Amino acid sequence: MHEQATAHREAEEASGREDVPWHALEGEAALERLGASRDGLNDDDAARRLDEEGPNELADEEGVSPLSLLVSQFTGPLILLLFVAAGLSLAVGLLPGRDPGYTDAALILLILLGNGLFGFVQDYRAEQALAALREMATPDATVRRGGSIRAVPATEVVPGDVVVLEAGDAVPADARILTAADCRADESTLTGESVPVDKAADPVESDAALADRSSVLHAGTTVVRGRAEAVVVATAMDTELGGIADQLGQARQRETPFEIEVDRLGRRIGVGIVALILLIAAVQLFLTATDPVVVLLVAVTLAVAAVPEGLPAVVTLTLALGSRTLMERNALVRNLAVVESLGAVDYIVTDKTGTLTENRMTVTRAWLPDDRTVELDGGAASAVTPPASENGGVSAAAEHGDASVSEPNPDPDPALAALLSCGARCNDTKELDGGDHRGDPTEVALVTAAADAGLDGSRDPGDRLREVPFTSERKRMSVVVDDFDAPGDGPVALVKGAPEEIVARCDRVLVDGEIEPLTDERRGRVETTVATFADDALRVLGFAYAPAVDPDADDETLESGLVFLGLQGMTDPAREGVAEAVTDCRDAGVQVTMATGDTPRTARAIAREVGIDADSVVTGTEVAAMDDAELGRVVEETNVFARVAPEHKVRILRALQDAGYTVAMTGDGVNDAPALGNADVGIAMGDRGTQVAQGASDVVLRDDNFVTIRDAIAEGRGIFDNIRKFVNYLLSANAGEVFVVFLGTLLGAALFPEVFASESALVITPVALLWLNLVTDGFPALALGADPKSDDVMHRPPRPRDEGVLDRRTVASILGIGVALTATGLGVFFYALSRSGDLVVAQTVLFTFLVTAELVRTQSVRLRYRLSPLSNPWLLGAVGLSLALHLVLLYTPVADLFGVVPLGLTEWGWVASAFVPFLVANVCLVWLNDRLFAP
Repeated sequence: MHEQATAHREAEEASGREDVPWHALEGEAALERLGASRDGLNDDDAARRLDEEGPNELADEEGVSPLSLLVSQFTGPLILLLFVAAGLSLAVGLLPGRDPGYTDAALILLILLGNGLFGFVQDYRAEQALAALREMATPDATVRRGGSIRAVPATEVVPGDVVVLEAGDAVPADARILTAADCRADESTLTGESVPVDKAADPVESDAALADRSSVLHAGTTVVRGRAEAVVVATAMDTELGGIADQLGQARQRETPFEIEVDRLGRRIGVGIVALILLIAAVQLFLTATDPVVVLLVAVTLAVAAVPEGLPAVVTLTLALGSRTLMERNALVRNLAVVESLGAVDYIVTDKTGTLTENRMTVTRAWLPDDRTVELDGGAASAVTPPASENGGVSAAAEHGDASVSEPNPDPDPALAALLSCGARCNDTKELDGGDHRGDPTEVALVTAAADAGLDGSRDPGDRLREVPFTSERKRMSVVVDDFDAPGDGPVALVKGAPEEIVARCDRVLVDGEIEPLTDERRGRVETTVATFADDALRVLGFAYAPAVDPDADDETLESGLVFLGLQGMTDPAREGVAEAVTDCRDAGVQVTMATGDTPRTARAIAREVGIDADSVVTGTEVAAMDDAELGRVVEETNVFARVAPEHKVRILRALQDAGYTVAMTGDGVNDAPALGNADVGIAMGDRGTQVAQGASDVVLRDDNFVTIRDAIAEGRGIFDNIRKFVNYLLSANAGEVFVVFLGTLLGAALFPEVFASESALVITPVALLWLNLVTDGFPALALGADPKSDDVMHRPPRPRDEGVLDRRTVASILGIGVALTATGLGVFFYALSRSGDLVVAQTVLFTFLVTAELVRTQSVRLRYRLSPLSNPWLLGAVGLSLALHLVLLYTPVADLFGVVPLGLTEWGWVASAFVPFLVANVCLVWLNDRLFAP
């Protein structure tokens, strides 16, 4: 008490001094210094301050400039080595008696420039796509503007704004607390303190350490309990978090596991190909008469053409574009690698409200302790059942929803008014501009029910003397107010929560305006009514009050000895399309499990409505009583878990993961963060979810809809298919090129020694290899990433969680096509050489065959997925462009520069004849792989 008095005295003395830190000032003094008020800034003032202060965001590490991206395309070791080789070829050509080779050197440089520009376009588009995704993920903040509460992007929060925070909200900026109710914040990201700290409006001493500044909320922290209103005192780099960021510098974004896998894959393939190329160089050097400089140039050119050094960039771009597609389907991807992970999901653990149901709660039925069931139409009592029969049960008319109907009653009787008012005042919703309400849908429904019944139901937090917030452990919420229209004196505690929790704390009941004992018979009627409501798929809450309470009493005392007011049942119908989506997931081998806080009866009713097997329902209490081994057996046999708390969801998740499943988990609350963070795919709700849950997730559903989860899994599978397609395409083509040069060198020296005795005799020239790489590995490969999903994408089992891009089937396809391309390519080369006797003609025929065969390969790689050749216009355009460029090369003066000749009908006939065995090989490999590697 002495420290608090000292802090207050210091705050009063310092209120007019500018050097006093915010945490030592009184709230009103902080507002005065900022030129603000408790009603917040007006729009003009907020806009002016935003213009002066700049956006509320930490200064990012300087993005990669376009010039840096462009330069990086020409600084790779293989590219530099090719520059050296071309320069060496040019230098040797300057020696007496040698061909200077200006043309080849110039063409190599031009093609490298073309490749570099294409790589730059890829990388730049990837950077832009990622930047756009980061911008889409910007969170909102709730502020008072001109006395009204509204949501604005967190980046637009300015000093002087009054932010409204509640449990689950991320603090958008450093702010001096004006009012707080049982507020606690997790400041571990800032101070390292793992235990949430209490926050209050009282000032603290000027020299208080950062961790002891209880009067200030800091950017980057989260509110985990209670609520608060605070005036923003610092934004962006002026915050405590900004100061730390400025000292440490911005950490580079870590690569995702999938990006690391792809990068490692590319490196391993690169090492293998380089080793093979060194072997080719050795064979050419020692077994043929090829000039050593030409050998070096061919070897380095092969490396540049064959090593898929751009694979990580292409994968990143495809994932980023896939993320944008998911965004269009209301799924915001926060972690790029999750696009790939979605395709491997084989278990979805989903909550009920808002995900399987519409999240459009409406109070449709109330039960009063005099045993009346009241049907509500838009909140007003429009159908009232008389008290039940002597057996204590609900009347048959009420059970079947065809009770006698009375005229709408704008002035409900005192008992119903007390019940509805309790729900409206024990409530944390906020009214935004335009009359809309922001908050938990259940609480919005309670407010709406009271308002439609003609009740004021004031929820002004200033009227509260005390608040004990709802938690998943307590399953109830309480507020203390000065007055309440029910028997008894003030102050009054109003309590709402799970019926069993409320009734257990009641010893009295309000009947006909009189407080009477809560007998065992009446408790039995409550239980019967709750069961009846639940069987009708209604969510049920209990309500009670306690007159003449001590606002300073501990929570347990405050919520004991209550007077029971009754029950409210609300409906939340199943979303349209959810039942179909559940069926689709089941057909795709994805098991759907519901984990909800509702009663077993309500959970079973909704599960059956959406097509989830609900023969057995396990409660959270039962989960807590099981050991890990028993739970491991239960989770594979049970599809509905009821009355679960967040810690139960974590155990269910771990049990499924221990069984080898890839699990997607949904959540919306603060305590759901551990389950979301540990799930293979954490899915938070964008509409009703807390910022803490969203921050811990991989995907945020903007519409909170289970159908979107189904669509995201389908998109994830399709995107992974596309990645596997162009990896297959690139590696099979590159493997074929390497084998063609290797075997062509050996066979050429053996079959045509007089031709290959020349120092410059090659199966294919370095310039042709680079051109081949440009026209086939560029736009066609990238266009494969835009392929549509196959029709069977949701009719095959999920990919095993340990299966990478190169599964056994893909490796078999790469090797098989590489061999087929080599056999048919060398076959047509040696046939052309034997018929024409001209090495240049044979080289041109092989060159043309490889270009056209690899372009055709873009379609054959899609056979596995049963896609129509016309289903991807981008691919058709890319193939057409590449083919047109090659024809321009053949039939214009450019041909002389590349050392090729125009082909006549005879030569084109040779090229076409090679397609027959090549296409047959492609189709046969797909057929064989379908049988060898069937799931």
